[in-house]
Amino acid sequence: MESRIIEAKAVPAKPEVQWHRVGEDSAGQRLDNLLLRLLKGVPKTHVYRVIRSGEVRVNKGRASADTRVAEGDLIRLPPVRMAAPADTSAVPPREFPLLLEDDLLLAIDKPAGVAVHGGSGVSFGVIEQLRRARPQASFLELVHRLDKETSGVLLLAKKRSALTTVQDQFRQRRTTKVYAALVAGRWPPSLKVIDEALVKGLDAAGERHVRVSAADDADARRSITLVTVKRQYAEFALLDVAIKTGRTHQIRVHLAHAAHPIVGDPKYGDFALNRRLARGDALPGQRFARMFLHAQQLAFDHPSDGRRITLDAPLPEDCARLLEIL
Repeated sequence: MESRIIEAKAVPAKPEVQWHRVGEDSAGQRLDNLLLRLLKGVPKTHVYRVIRSGEVRVNKGRASADTRVAEGDLIRLPPVRMAAPADTSAVPPREFPLLLEDDLLLAIDKPAGVAVHGGSGVSFGVIEQLRRARPQASFLELVHRLDKETSGVLLLAKKRSALTTVQDQFRQRRTTKVYAALVAGRWPPSLKVIDEALVKGLDAAGERHVRVSAADDADARRSITLVTVKRQYAEFALLDVAIKTGRTHQIRVHLAHAAHPIVGDPKYGDFALNRRLARGDALPGQRFARMFLHAQQLAFDHPSDGRRITLDAPLPEDCARLLEIL
């Protein structure tokens, strides 16, 4: 168990030196990443500045940002002004449909319309609600993320060792992620691989926006999406989409760039079609007002013994009903 030598309290008028004893859950973590977690509200640039200046000490000695801390290490945190602790009483506790739970991992079937974490105008998300519902949990972190509008398999770690192990698999592309996506139009059978670089930016409203860019763009990152047509309808196509790279909004941007936007996508979709579906004008007797993108399968090696785990989340009822009508 991790032990904080001082307890969280209201921001003092004059910040004081703090001491932190590294627990089992933080063992092996980089010093800079640990400090960014401990010093909530302190600018990232300032965190690196105090490390470089030697104001941060590990067992009374200077340490670099990439130092790996060990269980039992004593870390000196210099006086810094931190943000006041968030009022967690406003976060409603909530459990979600379980797909897997053991001593190391927790996997849920995330509903559409729920953010995975708070921020950017969202007060709280899945992680905050789960922490409230499980106050006894000493550690609970997201292994990966899903867009707010996307439903399906979401994996969390209950120990830091499990978090880093599975995240390494994500980085090394040793996981398999398959999504169900309903798109507008007839998907060309020959289009099975989309290999288009993506770059992140902001739209006119200042919101995050991703676009396809030239591969030689210094800010672009290569992105690969594999597409299989599962069923072709008259005006829509149901796709199985696997991603070889996990870029922000990758599937949504790639499919829209191919001129087949995801049904209900509020950012990159066909807005006129979305309105017609939401009003029930596109399909008689059926209103559909969410994005049809569902993380239906995630496969990875379990951090305890390396066995291959495959998690499946059934298609949500509203999506299944829409397909029945089609």
